[in-house]
Amino acid sequence: MIRFLLYAAVAVTALGLAHAAKAKPMNVLFIAVDDLRPELGCYGVDYAHSPNIDRLAKRGMVFRNHFVQVPTCGASRYAMLTGRSPAVTGFTGGNAGFYAGKTALTAETLPGAQSMPELFKRSGYHTVLVGKISHTADGRVYAYNGAGDGRDEVPNAWTEMSTPYGTWKRGWGIFFAYANGIHREDGYGAKDLVDFTVEGDDDLPDGQMAAHAVSRLKHLAKRDKPFFMGLGFFKPHLPFVAPRQDWEALKEADIPPPPHPDKIKSPYWHGSGEFFKYDFPYPKRPLSPENIINVRRAYLACVRYTDRQVGRVLDVLDKTGLSDNTIVVLWGDHGWNLGDSALWAKHTPLERAVRSPLIISVPGMKQAGSSSNALVESLDLFPTLIDLAKPEFKKTEHPLDGKSLAKVLDDPSAKVRDAALSYWRDAITVRTQSHRLIVTRKNGQLSKVELYDQFTGFDPVKNKAENNPAVVERLKAYLP
Repeated sequence: MIRFLLYAAVAVTALGLAHAAKAKPMNVLFIAVDDLRPELGCYGVDYAHSPNIDRLAKRGMVFRNHFVQVPTCGASRYAMLTGRSPAVTGFTGGNAGFYAGKTALTAETLPGAQSMPELFKRSGYHTVLVGKISHTADGRVYAYNGAGDGRDEVPNAWTEMSTPYGTWKRGWGIFFAYANGIHREDGYGAKDLVDFTVEGDDDLPDGQMAAHAVSRLKHLAKRDKPFFMGLGFFKPHLPFVAPRQDWEALKEADIPPPPHPDKIKSPYWHGSGEFFKYDFPYPKRPLSPENIINVRRAYLACVRYTDRQVGRVLDVLDKTGLSDNTIVVLWGDHGWNLGDSALWAKHTPLERAVRSPLIISVPGMKQAGSSSNALVESLDLFPTLIDLAKPEFKKTEHPLDGKSLAKVLDDPSAKVRDAALSYWRDAITVRTQSHRLIVTRKNGQLSKVELYDQFTGFDPVKNKAENNPAVVERLKAYLP
């Protein structure tokens, strides 16, 4: 009888634990950072100040070969949020995916989820948006000048949209912000490339967003309901604005020049209009070697600032105990050129514009602190989070085009694909472990064929397509 009662007690306890586990699914904190290059300590760059992102890397896995679908904000984020390839949607540039066309998102609730946060919301998660996760700075449809109807960019996705505006008053104001409520789109001609004048982190929008995210996480930690928080930081996006301390900290840093600084003869080179529209504190064209270093320093100073905001958020996860039950993803929406090939900004299918950081941390993961060289795409995040968090509602309105990275998280040497694809307008680029092919496809015809390889870091130093026809043909086989 005693033995029976002991067995019964064990069985009840096991059922209770199973019920508790089922009642407390994993939370998700998805951190997006705009224009972030994989130029961080955890990517082996010793002159970058990124101790907090590096701290996250020690808890998770660093993906060294992560490639976005499109090297521009809106189209990259659309692909990531919907899990749909540009080969299917046609959104290979611009931001129309959120607003127009047959494959744009609809406000109607469909049988399946149209986006990652909608799927989690329909699974009972409290979904919170702070900052830039879709295209606009606050997830609402407004143009740079404030015109627009303010509808949700990603319909049916967010329980709560609570981006703080501070003295900048509206979304694009906080995105292009200088100190004291001034911003690039305020009509007063503010266009300085750099501004490192404020003293405190919360004197600028990213600091205020971190403070707000901390407050919301403290509140969510007291609730039984799981959450999905999308937290999108703006810096190091132009203009380069951060507290004075971040510029001062890098004054003596030994920042190298671009490894291949010369302009290339390629149809995929551009004039960096986004970058040169700003007012420089020194002559613009050509930038002197000294001022190229100054721009690279300003970018890294902004990275240092954003890293500190990431640290504030990680700290509150630890203090509240949320770290034990929260998946954290840190994702860069695309890469950025910092004088590489005389290019500044993104908007090109070349390596540095389509490669960005990706770190995934899962509580209790066996491979914490490791890195993987597997080829992965932003499309993979949607199916990966379904696998990791196991939300109850799993139906998507369209098939997902990515591949779950769960097996790579268990084994860094595993792979999910032989090639990663990215798109820019009519161009398609195929990246394998050894080569990058770039082609333009128009009306079914291929042109502007370029081939680069690992021996020059995939930088466009010399087009090797003509001398390697067999490699070109092999990579063409990956084109959709």
